[in-house]
Amino acid sequence: MSDFYQVLGVDRDADAKTIKSAYRKLALQYHPDRNPGDDAAEEKFKQINEAYAVLSDDEKRQRYDRFGSAEGGAQFSGDIFDIFASVFGGGFAAGGGRTSRGQAGEDLETELTITLEQARAGETVPVSVRRLTTCDRCKGDRADPDGSGRTTCGTCGGRGQVRAQAQSLFGTVMTARACPTCHGLGDVIEDPCGRCEGRGRVEETAAIDVDLPRGIDGGYRLRIPRQGNAGVDGGPSGDLYVYIEMEPHGFLRRDGDDLRFELRVGLAQAALGSSFEVPTLDGPEVLEIPAGTQAGREFRLSGKGMPRLRRVGMGDQVVSVRVATPTKLSARARELLEAYAEEVGEEIEEKATLKDRIQGLFGRGRKA
Repeated sequence: MSDFYQVLGVDRDADAKTIKSAYRKLALQYHPDRNPGDDAAEEKFKQINEAYAVLSDDEKRQRYDRFGSAEGGAQFSGDIFDIFASVFGGGFAAGGGRTSRGQAGEDLETELTITLEQARAGETVPVSVRRLTTCDRCKGDRADPDGSGRTTCGTCGGRGQVRAQAQSLFGTVMTARACPTCHGLGDVIEDPCGRCEGRGRVEETAAIDVDLPRGIDGGYRLRIPRQGNAGVDGGPSGDLYVYIEMEPHGFLRRDGDDLRFELRVGLAQAALGSSFEVPTLDGPEVLEIPAGTQAGREFRLSGKGMPRLRRVGMGDQVVSVRVATPTKLSARARELLEAYAEEVGEEIEEKATLKDRIQGLFGRGRKA
């Protein structure tokens, strides 16, 4: 079994204050919330709590000093998170979470505008966030590392709470609330950290990677756990919520899982049929439209749309035909169109001629 004094790094004649101070620093350093997935840190944290459970209790410490062992050390381990809570005025609860004394960091919100290509590929896109992070000088302890540290709060005697009597319908009851002097911490900082001014947090701009689900669309909100403001007094960090906006695309319009593209064709191309090169996000595709294609007709390029969000499969690219009517004609082109109209029986009426015909019809009706 490890020597408990060596585990905490204190002399065998260390007083209670020294033992508590040593435990506080080590417990903060090796707590599982600060070392996620680190089995060695978790084991060290357990050893630290076992040692403090013995050396902070006068009777247990006397037996340990006399017999050189904890007499079945497991009996002293108890709930290591409860031990941590008692020292830090509420500390961490079982499972690595914080009790009410540790203040959780605030959630943050930001917007991220992405391209259609990024959404289709499900890329990782960085977003810049201004947030509060744990002070790199005091490690969130709020006390200056080179200062005199902390002293036990004189108001609550280190308990972090003050009690008072109150009258109720059931008689006199005892109430407890956070100590107004130390705010529930149990001790008072003599020399606040100069970098964070005793707040335990500093402001910084961070680039946070956002993993886009393939096929995501504008209007969605993504939650990135523990990327908000850092907690206070060991509390967990808040979350970051990212609102997704889509940047307009140069030639495609999104319609759910489908992408839409407008293909402009000429009169002759629509009438005679033609082949076209159509741009897609996967590169150009050849599309053949048959003779006699009407304006508004749609063609589908299978699988050229967007991934179906959290489902299997891909949408299509829908190509809508828009027949472009020429606005300027050469003399030869006009002659050919007039010949075409005569061939198919399309009458090309001048406005004045048509007006005379209408007036003539009404005039004959009045004579009758």
